[in-house]
Amino acid sequence: MPTENTHTYDVIVIGAGPAGENVAGGTAAAGLSTLIVENELIGGECSFWACEPSKALLRPVLARADAEHLPGLAPAVGGRLDTEAVLAHRDRITNNWTDDDQVEWLKSAGVDLRRGHGRLDGPRKVVVTTPDGETVRLRARHAVAVCTGTRAALPDLPGIDALRPWTNREATSAERPPRRLAVVGGGVVGAEMATAWQALGSEVTLLVRGAGLLPHMEAFAGELVADGLRAGGADLRFHTTVSAAERAADGTVRITLSDGGELVADEILFAIGRTPHSVHIGLETVGLTPGDWLTTDDTLTVTSVPGNWLYAAGDINHRALLTHQGKYQARIAGAVIAARAREAALDTGRWAPHSSTADTEAVPQVVFTDPEIAAVGLTTREAERTGRAVDVVDYEIGSLAGAVQYRPDYRGTARILIDRDRGTVVGATFAGPGVAELLHSATIAVTGEVPVDRLWHAVPAFPTISEVWLRLLETYRG
Repeated sequence: MPTENTHTYDVIVIGAGPAGENVAGGTAAAGLSTLIVENELIGGECSFWACEPSKALLRPVLARADAEHLPGLAPAVGGRLDTEAVLAHRDRITNNWTDDDQVEWLKSAGVDLRRGHGRLDGPRKVVVTTPDGETVRLRARHAVAVCTGTRAALPDLPGIDALRPWTNREATSAERPPRRLAVVGGGVVGAEMATAWQALGSEVTLLVRGAGLLPHMEAFAGELVADGLRAGGADLRFHTTVSAAERAADGTVRITLSDGGELVADEILFAIGRTPHSVHIGLETVGLTPGDWLTTDDTLTVTSVPGNWLYAAGDINHRALLTHQGKYQARIAGAVIAARAREAALDTGRWAPHSSTADTEAVPQVVFTDPEIAAVGLTTREAERTGRAVDVVDYEIGSLAGAVQYRPDYRGTARILIDRDRGTVVGATFAGPGVAELLHSATIAVTGEVPVDRLWHAVPAFPTISEVWLRLLETYRG
């Protein structure tokens, strides 16, 4: 018969993905007793079905693409990739979907682990149903942090369960390339998985609702990625949606398109967005609506729950659906929880404002396609939408000596947005091979609000692609 027991901790974290691990690590380091609850693998979506395995698939693809464009290397890298070797590399990166090393890290950080499904059960209370049916009741002295992330959104199509579609999970863990893969969605997941599986041998058809790829980035970024996919043989269809799809008796997927056309594939990947993982976590017990995003202030405290005890870090708060941003938020949440716990211990009756608050102005992101896309801060469209007065400065990266060294036929574009009133960089987008490594310098410029006049003194080494900064500033000055 199932049993019940009760435990009390200073801090309870629900969800052991990157955000949850960082909250727990921070509060434990501050001397607070901390328990983390997880019903899947420790490390979460990023470690096992998103960031890590997808980049393991993409890195060989991008390395080969670079090599194919260099004199002396092209003949050596001709032909297809060794698919089995790439997939084996992916499996090593994910530790074959086991989390032993992550569990060891939690132990080393002084964080207790409870496996099972955790859900809120009223203020500062959590109940866990373990895999063997035990019910564990938990109470938090200071804080509960919800770090349950998101799950892949699926369309409202008849027979979606029988269709057995791919989401990011199947796309990053598949044992072999499908002969024909239909990818629905032109965002980051769609573009990256189309890039990976096309290079690994699949015939890819990309179905996009809008007019281009990567709609939240500068238009030239999506155009360059589209050109790269077409060059590799992908079939890109814009202004196209799926009206119906079914899994036939022979295992193939029969797809009816919005224009009345039909498409046959061996697998269909829906990459149409994410939805909050908040349906069965007890939000109703604290006055919140199951299935909603959790809205927080800049201390990552859930704003609609009184008492400053409930926090939400990572994708679940919908601030920025990116692992590095979730970890950043988690470090802040951990510091805030620790500061508030110290104030409570002093019994002052108030909380001294903590210096750590989440900054949402400079959110960096890389899309690991061929070419790569790297962006931080505002885009041109966002500046127009918000009425921000900016100067737009473009430069063709292929004009740089360092770019020619990287690829003799280098093709790419850099854009920065400069605030007209303050003379600072408020946005940057780079599109081209190898531009991911330009991103942190742009993030520092935006986050640090570095005046353009000071950036002149940050001299880039020659010949490197980072010299694009100098050329952008020269273009700006005219």
